[in-house]
Amino acid sequence: MPALTLENIEVIYDKVFLATKGVSLEIGEGEMVALLGSNGAGKSTTLKSISGLLGPERGLVTRGDIRFGDQSILNLGAPERVALGLVHVLEGRRVFGHLTPDENLIAAYRGRNLGRFHELREQVYAYFPRLKERIKSKSGYLSGGEQQMLAIGRALMTEPKLIMLDEPSLGLSPLLVQEIFGIISEINAREKLSVLLVEQNAAATLDIVSRAYLIEQGQVVMSGSAEVLKANPDVQDFYLGGADHVDYHAVKHYRRRKRWLA
Repeated sequence: MPALTLENIEVIYDKVFLATKGVSLEIGEGEMVALLGSNGAGKSTTLKSISGLLGPERGLVTRGDIRFGDQSILNLGAPERVALGLVHVLEGRRVFGHLTPDENLIAAYRGRNLGRFHELREQVYAYFPRLKERIKSKSGYLSGGEQQMLAIGRALMTEPKLIMLDEPSLGLSPLLVQEIFGIISEINAREKLSVLLVEQNAAATLDIVSRAYLIEQGQVVMSGSAEVLKANPDVQDFYLGGADHVDYHAVKHYRRRKRWLA
């Protein structure tokens, strides 16, 4: 049984703007899947429709169904979805800057079992030892990479079955991206945790996921294994820096369009 299934999801903002147009995707238990696309393509909206965070932005799922395991979750609020094991790490990290890393982890823990809390906290520090080194610092003074580590660690404190990561590479150096993506892969493998990774950095993402969906203008236009997408000439040209490395400054006109938009 898939961990998560989206069936023809349509999202409208302010009862006017159609943001996604029949998005369907599926994530298996323990699978790591990417949702790729350019800025404004509908990636973050899709995640918020899953986590139940559309309301504050005046968005609404008007069509389709979202199933987590064998249960439809469309009528559940965001806290109820977290309780089921579905957690969303928002773009921009959103850590509590006035709290220490330890206090951020305490704030995220939903249970009352002190022993289990210590187990989860040590697990987070094992994956992100840099956070333990900065345990007494205010989180607002951490580097961007450390804040991203804390955001992921805080999500792990909810004991999720599926974690959704929105642009974890945003604003980070290539070396930090490589480090964080490596830790995400390790968590996926060790904890058998399903991962939905939303990214514009297609090159780094396709190296760690098993499958990917490509979304453009609110629609899924392509899906398949990471190897299939990496081999696609349009994906190479528009998302991976170009298959043939053509110098477009040397040509007068370049009219090629993405085939799926033709």
